[in-house]
Amino acid sequence: MNKITEDLQNEVQWELENNILPFWMNRMIDSEYGGFHGQITGNNQRVVHAPKGAILNARILWTFSAAYRLLRKPEYLETATRAKRYLIDKFYDQEFEGIYWELDYTGQPVQTKKQIYALGFAIYGLSEYNRATGDKETLDYAIRLFKAIEQYSFDPEKNGYMEAFTKDWKLIEDMRLSDKDENEKKTMNTHLHILEPYTNLYRVWKDEHLKKQLRNLILIFTDKILDHRTYHLNLFFNEDWESKYRIISYGHDIEASWLLHEAAIELGDNEILQKVEPLVQKVAIAAEDGLLANGSLIYEYHPNEKKADTDLHWWVQAENVVGHFNLYQHFGDEPALGTAYTCWKFIQRYLIDKEQGEWHWSVSLDHEINREDDKAGFWKCPYHNGRMCMEIIERLAGE
Repeated sequence: MNKITEDLQNEVQWELENNILPFWMNRMIDSEYGGFHGQITGNNQRVVHAPKGAILNARILWTFSAAYRLLRKPEYLETATRAKRYLIDKFYDQEFEGIYWELDYTGQPVQTKKQIYALGFAIYGLSEYNRATGDKETLDYAIRLFKAIEQYSFDPEKNGYMEAFTKDWKLIEDMRLSDKDENEKKTMNTHLHILEPYTNLYRVWKDEHLKKQLRNLILIFTDKILDHRTYHLNLFFNEDWESKYRIISYGHDIEASWLLHEAAIELGDNEILQKVEPLVQKVAIAAEDGLLANGSLIYEYHPNEKKADTDLHWWVQAENVVGHFNLYQHFGDEPALGTAYTCWKFIQRYLIDKEQGEWHWSVSLDHEINREDDKAGFWKCPYHNGRMCMEIIERLAGE
């Protein structure tokens, strides 16, 4: 271990244990209605009656399960168990299977659509809890959700996974994850966040059908989602895998580079790994089109309009660190380690809220803090930054 990696390991572990995780344990637990509060604003105001999103709960479950697996602190297990119970008891649809998209602050369903992205994150959290504890209930529910995705969302004719359904699994008119997305039947983002939980589920459940579908997902990325002219990912597709949009998401590029690599390694298929590894490097290098001199990565670019969104989002920086560290760890890319460390220094200086805890949503190019978006909420969770810290800790543990 050299000086940079030693400093990086020590600093991210301090950040995880003393800033990120305590914020969620101290500020977000809902002692009155159960589970976790739905929102803390960018001005650090808790919104007691905010709705509760499936993504937030599932990501809390993953983060604290992984933290317990890694660091074995009982308070992390306690928080993970709270998230597990709330996900199973409140978000899981016992009648039709799947996960409700949104509950009100008391835990009653208010949006009952089945967004496959949310089912993926539920599998991710449940499988990680099982990985950390051996708990059978969470594995059983993760397997149920896997089977639901395969039964209702997988397209056996044209391949891939459809975006969203009604409560009882009928096609839904508005399939979008958020207002920022295009209303298409297949998206890179949902496929990425099925790849990720299927990889984690395969760690604890060596099922042959799961293995087959994980392999297929990797090939969907290499053969359908990846643009081999630019090595950026296309984002939105119709059911025939045709895309009419040109949008470059630098954060998703760099995140996909290492998640795809992780999936190929976990799959244990040498043919797939040999196909993926050159692409891992090319996708990560393509993402550097959005890299700034201070190590940070801008949000996205629209080539047709020649217009960039230059905000520096918390999750993009977290994935930038992991993606570049992955290049250093697996491919001996020393400059990539420098990029990861420089980006971490940027995060420390501009994104971490040293007074109130957690990270700000984003800062502008001139480092003005964005307080319009949440500190914690439907999309602002401890998963990207918490995972960044744990990835670095775990990857360096063996050195």
